[in-house]
Amino acid sequence: MAPPIILVAAVALIDIDGRVLIARRPEGKAMAGLWEFPGGKVEPGETPEGALIRELPEELAIDVSEACLAPFTFASHTYEDFHLVMPLYVCRVWEGVPTPREGQMLRWAHPRKLAEHPMPPADVPLIAMLRDFL
Repeated sequence: MAPPIILVAAVALIDIDGRVLIARRPEGKAMAGLWEFPGGKVEPGETPEGALIRELPEELAIDVSEACLAPFTFASHTYEDFHLVMPLYVCRVWEGVPTPREGQMLRWAHPRKLAEHPMPPADVPLIAMLRDFL
């Protein structure tokens, strides 16, 4: 039987200097210590954009509008127990200052330096896309 498909939305927040915000997964979570793009699971009946609008205030204390979320690329990766499909958006405009609210560490990284941060397997192909785009 095929593993369940999990839909997760993620965003590359890009600051005025062209750096991307990444978050380090806290201890006690799956893949703790790895860096990832902010976001979260898409709930039943929710759009990926809606998931980001809901998740970003919870995770980072910032607000984004759907108009500021530009679809960029996506990841599709099979893990042991599930298959992850993850649309990645880019966002250059938000309200508030990104602040860790779930025990994670935040870092602004230049696209060329993203590969220096260990990431979950699904996130790794996104690094080259961002590096080439930015």
